[in-house]
Amino acid sequence: MILMGIDPGSRYCGYGFLEVNKHQILAAGCGVIKNKDRDSLSDRLLVVYHELKKMIEQNKPDFAAVETIFYAKNVQSSFTLGHVRGVILLLLAEYGIPCFEYSPREIKKSVVGTGSASKKQVLYMVQSILRLKETVITFDASDALAVALCMYNKEKFKLFAH
Repeated sequence: MILMGIDPGSRYCGYGFLEVNKHQILAAGCGVIKNKDRDSLSDRLLVVYHELKKMIEQNKPDFAAVETIFYAKNVQSSFTLGHVRGVILLLLAEYGIPCFEYSPREIKKSVVGTGSASKKQVLYMVQSILRLKETVITFDASDALAVALCMYNKEKFKLFAH
């Protein structure tokens, strides 16, 4: 079974894949879709759509999870993130991939043990849980793997019932 985690962002959108065989979890890939600030929002949304579409077609996930919107000080950032999430949810629906959604606090608590964990702590725990060597992995990619790990931790009984 392949699980996909997505850390949405209009500038940096992280994605990660986990391969789950019974109770063995392996990192099956991760990365970041990078956009330029100077590009229009519609251009950035199009890039996210096409790049995630490629990743879905290559990895064929059975389930996906997406981080929900958190309220930031900048309301405009929340609106932009909402647009990105809309594109992601549409793409997952087009491929018929069941999707779960988790808040940032829920994801951090599931992976690190505390909802107030730093990005550095999440990165460390993702590398530790998945036994990743000290590779160069970005915060956005590790956050996406954390989203997938959260889905596994919270939904494993539902996932394996299928």
